[in-house]
Amino acid sequence: MPEKIAFYFDPLCPWCYLTSKWVHRLVELGVVEVEWRLFSLEVHNTGKTSLDDAAEFRAATALRTAIALRDTVGPESVGLFYAALDTRTWDDTQDIRDIEVIRASVADAGADPSIVDAALADASTWERVVAEHDAVVSEVGAFGVPTIRLDAGKGPAIFGPVIHTVPNDDDAVELFHHVSWLVRHPNFWEIKRERTESPDLEHARVRAARQAAKQAAAAAG
Repeated sequence: MPEKIAFYFDPLCPWCYLTSKWVHRLVELGVVEVEWRLFSLEVHNTGKTSLDDAAEFRAATALRTAIALRDTVGPESVGLFYAALDTRTWDDTQDIRDIEVIRASVADAGADPSIVDAALADASTWERVVAEHDAVVSEVGAFGVPTIRLDAGKGPAIFGPVIHTVPNDDDAVELFHHVSWLVRHPNFWEIKRERTESPDLEHARVRAARQAAKQAAAAAG
């Protein structure tokens, strides 16, 4: 029987997107069932939570849209939308702030793009993003994404795993078993090592190439 988990995401994070690809594959393999939940890196990093603040946040429109999708289409639509949006953002180089990109991602998820406008017209969608974010911070001390919480989102949680590429199926399943085993042991806190690779995503490659070009131009004078 699949294990029920909650996966907290912010579409701003490419590392979280890579981990979500692994989780989507675990769903396809029948290893897990996922409830997709929201975390705001911008709220966490700035401490700002007002609707006026949200207007300046890069991911606020996407997160509010996820709330509206959950309400009108169903919880499974959140994961589909997140995958579609970050495919455009990180497997391509589209702008997560562009409302047309968000509308197109809703359509990719099989829903009506007008849901984006409904989400923005309803101030409570942002209030609920903040409430969902605050709940996981207060309940398990979450501080970033990806965060996975076991036992249908009511049990222990952990930040990560942070991965560079999506593993093959056998390794994907084994990785989940190891991660969930560690999460369930209250004596375990953290394993970490230096990241030596950028995320294996087109957006990261394009950004690195642009940076290299700027450095080369500066060196040439």
